[in-house]
Amino acid sequence: MSATQRKPFEHLPTSVIPSNYNLHLHPNLQNHTFSGKETIDVEVKESVNTVKMNSAEIEVQSASFTVGDATVSSSDIKTSAEDETLTITFPEALPLGLGKLNLDFTGILNDKLRGFYRSSYTAGDGSKKNIAVTQFESTDARRAFPCWDEPAIKATFDVTLVSPVATVALSNMPVIKEDVQGDIKVTTYDRTPIMSTYLVAFVVGEFDYVESRDRNGVLIRVYTPVGKKAQGEFALDVAVKTLPFYNDYFEIPYPLPKMDLIAIPDFAAGAMENWGLVTYRETALLVDPQNTSSSTKQWVALVVGHELAHQWFGNLVTMQWWTHLWLNEGFASWIEYLCVDHCFPSWNIWLQYVNMDFSRALELDALDNSHPIEVPVGHPEEVDEIFDAISYCKGNSVIRMLHNWLGAEPFRKGLAIYLKRHQYKNALTEDLWAALEESSGKPVNRVMSTWTGQVGYPMLTVEVEETSDSVTLNIKQQKFCANGDDSSEQQWLVPVTVVTQSCNTPQCYLLEGKEGQIVLQGARPGDWVKVNPEQIGLFRVKYSEELLKRLLPAVKNQALSAADRLGIQQDLFALAKAGYSSTASLLTMMGSYGNERNYVVLSNINANLSNLAGLFNHLPCYEQFKAMRRRIFSKILEEVGWGKKESDGHTDALLRSMLIGTLGKSGDTQVIDQCKSLFKSHLEGGAQIEADIRGSVYATVRANGGDKEYQELLKLFSETDLHE
Repeated sequence: MSATQRKPFEHLPTSVIPSNYNLHLHPNLQNHTFSGKETIDVEVKESVNTVKMNSAEIEVQSASFTVGDATVSSSDIKTSAEDETLTITFPEALPLGLGKLNLDFTGILNDKLRGFYRSSYTAGDGSKKNIAVTQFESTDARRAFPCWDEPAIKATFDVTLVSPVATVALSNMPVIKEDVQGDIKVTTYDRTPIMSTYLVAFVVGEFDYVESRDRNGVLIRVYTPVGKKAQGEFALDVAVKTLPFYNDYFEIPYPLPKMDLIAIPDFAAGAMENWGLVTYRETALLVDPQNTSSSTKQWVALVVGHELAHQWFGNLVTMQWWTHLWLNEGFASWIEYLCVDHCFPSWNIWLQYVNMDFSRALELDALDNSHPIEVPVGHPEEVDEIFDAISYCKGNSVIRMLHNWLGAEPFRKGLAIYLKRHQYKNALTEDLWAALEESSGKPVNRVMSTWTGQVGYPMLTVEVEETSDSVTLNIKQQKFCANGDDSSEQQWLVPVTVVTQSCNTPQCYLLEGKEGQIVLQGARPGDWVKVNPEQIGLFRVKYSEELLKRLLPAVKNQALSAADRLGIQQDLFALAKAGYSSTASLLTMMGSYGNERNYVVLSNINANLSNLAGLFNHLPCYEQFKAMRRRIFSKILEEVGWGKKESDGHTDALLRSMLIGTLGKSGDTQVIDQCKSLFKSHLEGGAQIEADIRGSVYATVRANGGDKEYQELLKLFSETDLHE
């Protein structure tokens, strides 16, 4: 076998299966080691004399098996580093039925940010604080204790942690007993619900916390590094609103008595949804009341919403195998926006979604090297290889499209059916589709399989036929490719929605073949027609020249919603870039955005101009191009102003930052001078730069300064305690 070939993956035998782990761990924060012992309640289903389970980087000192009062010691203990397995052999076959497997073992608190690992931070007084923390998804619980480390092999857990008295020791469940023995304490936690091993968690270290209870009495705490508990207040407020929202939405109460959220200094992922103890990178949880920008607050709210959604969708009901992980993450990445929209309706978060996840899905999935959302996973290591932004962004985009096609209430009812039917168990993607078909009466599985099982998405070419009393759209689908290739014969079942100038009520239609027709109810000849209102369907729209011409005044006078103005410009740019339509059509349409003041629409226009800048920056016309950007955005900055106003909304702060950064890059001398002035005052201890524009000011000063400015920025970076 060559070094590049992977040994075929084999699931663990089902001859012996666990039902409960009684786990006792003692991490040493100074030596970066831990010792442990566990008693696992198992059922022997077949007559075997071996027990095979997962274990990695753990040394097992002893193993025995107990039935009633009789205990037999193992005759052999073998580990396989390649397979990450532990095989325990006994002198004779184990008796069928219930028994207890007893293990003593030691391990290392590694520096790999996986399994049971070590971390540290420097407190405000300069002291170093060591931490022991876990990250088990997808297959690293085996680095903390020998176990059946597959998501479908669920069990309950009784955890005990031994730690220094001065530390906080946390696990999934509340503390039921704490015994202080000199300078150490032994903390015992309540039994968990039945759950997968990758959701178990422990944290030991020194932390501060803030706490509150939600309206249902669930205790919620946000743990922060010592001295930073004020930075946990925002996330606490979000969590207190979020848990009851999901209780109502899923029709199932949050099943644990507490919810902890904790900021970890060294953390590989953005966050991890361990049941009852969610771990976060500091940048995804902490908000400085004075110095954190609006964009970071928005990110924190989305991540909190995402991880708490997993407490139901992923933890209560877990995928059968990693093949179905896309559904866990795609769903949570969609509902995080629904949650944030509930908590902060003024943020207009769904419009930003179109410019973030939805746009990213369309961009990435048009590439030749894309992949389907759902890819069969054999070896668990393949999860990290295939699970990427396509899985997240396209995954949540098809969920959003499905939600719209079924209707909000049938979709929610279907979710409730799915969660109640499979709670504390494992499920497949098809199980969710079956529940949604039950609630909606629509062919969910037939439609969704065309979106999850194949690469890419369609481009809909739309033309109009009109008589004196009817308007008919002729629609044709083909795969959209970033390189303009039109040879693919792929087809999708496409939920298509249309609004018109005379009828703003969406008309829905399922395109089931390569071509189709929609007779538009209530439309009049000459009306503008907007296909895919609010940009919910995962496809591009290529209008005929006539239909495109009709949309020009609707964009200019803003008769169309911001999402539709965004979508038209977004699709046209992608079509022109791929060669499906002319650049002239794009530029003509962009001329209609002179009155645009919406942050998200302007941000997308700016992003597209930045894309073009890469083509022009070595050409003589580049200075003219920069002058054009200055003309577009300088007037808007004059209106918005440099300082925060009482009348500002959430997106006004985002717009101000974007304008300053763009004009700084485009050589606007007034903006550059103002940025330098603000920076100088900031350094000299005068007026401090507002959090929302700080990044743009720093970037402008660096781009238009010299070594002196660079060194000053480097000094700021090295001295700041703010993670942003």
